[in-house]
Amino acid sequence: MSLSRRNKTAGIAAGAAVFALSVAACSSSGDANPSDSASGSTSDEQITLTVATFNDFGYTQDLLDEYTALHPNITVVPTVAATSNDARTNYFAKLGAGGLADVEAIEVDWLPEVMQYSDMLADLTSDDTTGRWLDWKTAAATDADGRLIGYGTDIGPEAVCYNADLFAAAGLPTDPTEVASLLEGGWDTYFQVGQQYMDAGGNAWFDGAGATYQGMINQVAAAYEDPDTGALTVADNAEVKDIYDQVTTAASTMSAHLSQWSDDWYAALANNEFATMLCPGWMLGVIQGAAPDTTSWNVADVFPGGGGNWGGSYLTVPANGAHVEEAKALADWLTAPEQQLKALANAGTFPSQVDALSDEASLNAAFASGDEPTKATYFNSDTLGTIFSNRANAITVSPFKGALYFQVNDAMQNALTRVEDGSQDATTSWNQFLTEVSAIG
Repeated sequence: MSLSRRNKTAGIAAGAAVFALSVAACSSSGDANPSDSASGSTSDEQITLTVATFNDFGYTQDLLDEYTALHPNITVVPTVAATSNDARTNYFAKLGAGGLADVEAIEVDWLPEVMQYSDMLADLTSDDTTGRWLDWKTAAATDADGRLIGYGTDIGPEAVCYNADLFAAAGLPTDPTEVASLLEGGWDTYFQVGQQYMDAGGNAWFDGAGATYQGMINQVAAAYEDPDTGALTVADNAEVKDIYDQVTTAASTMSAHLSQWSDDWYAALANNEFATMLCPGWMLGVIQGAAPDTTSWNVADVFPGGGGNWGGSYLTVPANGAHVEEAKALADWLTAPEQQLKALANAGTFPSQVDALSDEASLNAAFASGDEPTKATYFNSDTLGTIFSNRANAITVSPFKGALYFQVNDAMQNALTRVEDGSQDATTSWNQFLTEVSAIG
């Protein structure tokens, strides 16, 4: 079955965000009497379910073992791709032809493309999952026929991570509450404080233009495309150009000029080479993994402009899989509130489940659990769950991301990189971006 029947242009264009992929497995609520819909087995037949994901979803081997203990006839095998771009390319290449995993994770930025082929995915709607997620999380994965094609995993409410030692050296406050007050306001405030830091002899205020831009553009309701028609509007959107100008201007004096996920970026985290970074909940595990011996990274309950979400994923079930009902039950169970709290404890993936988000004590406990140093210990806070719950509640914009979003944002990230590495000035790079966008649309 060809993917071209709805949109010949969608599919396998490579994206910008490159992440190291990790093993995905299963987790458990510990329910000795799972519901019929979550039992996952239509017979005692021994079957194998494959699960493909990217990043660290927090689905550890221990949690995989918990699921197979509940379902002895099921073996769950995780699959790994080299990069998230590889995972995306594989997804669209095989969605119609077959060959995908029984449960496939997709990133939120792919979702508009995926929705064009929603009839190739199993309908995950059930009474058990009604009202389970934040409304906007579910709405984005519901097609025009009312079919839910993705179970929400995590979301990425953003705070500001900061290096307390670098703040102290520049004469800035270091207490998280005081830092939150210092940065409260819009992006102008964030960059003004950054200039204070630089004037005091600081090395770099933020890691790179690309990551900072991403935090800003995620607060724009419709950055690149018309929500009604899907037509590209980015060339005429003054708000996008204003953000680009603001970021590139600030980057000229305040950026460490690092691309996220590069070797230099990981090294800079460990070597205290920049003072702040925009920080969704899942980023905590990245920082801790890159800089295990650093003790000065903290989290402030603040985000420029109010609130923002960066990232988040879904679990989908290809309709042509060999064990669709069992796969649906596994995806259902993996995204239940209990499992989302366990994933948070394992990997810092912040829940999208209403019940999990409302349980502040469990959220804080999840950040404080695990091997030492826990995330609570590492980030010098016993209220990380409260912080990110507050940040989630501060989100007021769920930006429209149409079928061309991934490609346009890729082109934008490349434009910012050209300015950061000095290969082009900001004006030339912007003009090249517009040329590339015209070819996309």
